[in-house]
Amino acid sequence: MTRRLSTETATDIWACEPDPVGARLPAETELAAQYGVSRGTVRQAVAALTAEGLIGSRQGARRVVLAGRRSQSFAELRSFAQWAQAIGREATGHVVAQEYRPATPEDAARLHLAEGVPLLNVLRVRGLDGEPVLVERTVYADWISPAVEAIAPDCASVTQRLYDETGLVFAHGEHVIDAVAAGAQDAVLLAVRRTSPLLRVRRVTTTHDGRPVEWSDDRYRPDAVSFTVHNAIGHNALVRTTAG
Repeated sequence: MTRRLSTETATDIWACEPDPVGARLPAETELAAQYGVSRGTVRQAVAALTAEGLIGSRQGARRVVLAGRRSQSFAELRSFAQWAQAIGREATGHVVAQEYRPATPEDAARLHLAEGVPLLNVLRVRGLDGEPVLVERTVYADWISPAVEAIAPDCASVTQRLYDETGLVFAHGEHVIDAVAAGAQDAVLLAVRRTSPLLRVRRVTTTHDGRPVEWSDDRYRPDAVSFTVHNAIGHNALVRTTAG
């Protein structure tokens, strides 16, 4: 519970009143009183923000802001809905189409299955505060496909629903990021012009023991989401942020 409180407090500290770079962070006693938590919880929250390279300190001086906003490090695996919640936005989602198709050679290689096995293919649009920002094309492994098929089409977090109903934990992820031009379908779903540039993330997620769960081709509107590298000594993580 302490770790959970620490993570939520870190998000609150950063989301409530984002200070400009170089600003001094309030004292631990002030933060504890403001958020109604113990000083120990505040220390853990501050440690989490320091580890992300967002705040810094030197001996005998109050901590200062090093970066202007909190984002999701790719060192931690979060779903789109979990990331949106962490930055204070509302995640939405709806299924455009889903059907079973025989596993292609690419499906078989990524999910460690035999070619031709029926797999659930889902086309889903994700949004932030109701605005479409992401098109997901996800292929689920045969052993989890029935559970995914039973989830409501407008479910905001498939990851959370699968955890609640089956205990499944998406433990590991491999991401390949590049850029592609929006095709006709992407343009309609994301309300952009055809051939507009999109950020593409191809990912494979697995369980703790390395069993593949899904692989997905995710395409983001670049005016809504961006990927940046925030470098610091001992901290060199790729992060996902809102654009702008």
